[in-house]
Amino acid sequence: MGLKEQITDDMKAAMRAKEAAKLGTIRLILAEIKRREVDERIELDDEQTLAIIEKMIKQRKDSISQFEAGNRADLADIEKAELAILATYMPAGLSEEQIAAEVAAAVAASGAAGPQDMGKVMGLLKAKLPKGTDMSAVSGLIKKALAPA
Repeated sequence: MGLKEQITDDMKAAMRAKEAAKLGTIRLILAEIKRREVDERIELDDEQTLAIIEKMIKQRKDSISQFEAGNRADLADIEKAELAILATYMPAGLSEEQIAAEVAAAVAASGAAGPQDMGKVMGLLKAKLPKGTDMSAVSGLIKKALAPA
């Protein structure tokens, strides 16, 4: 079963269980998938569907930070709930320790000497890390690894 079919089945299950919040989020995913398919006249595969979900996750994270900065905890909570539902469709990522090990290996492989070499290290890691890895967290680890001692 493909990812789109899984999302559709989850929508049906949420309808039967009367889970309004989950149903709303799943409908947002399906609407974005359908919009893209109609606009581009293509049938999306699992990788393209994951890219849509990844973009939606990034949007939710940005919204959460904006709402928290504006002291709107009620709206931030809604976004956090949507983020949790969206995250269930992403493949399991690497642990923090595994990412740190990959960063250390990339720093050594690229011969990076300081913060000016961050682009080299990031280029190596983007190709190596699995799709869906939070690159902003990776960026923080690279900065820490390349910081002068």
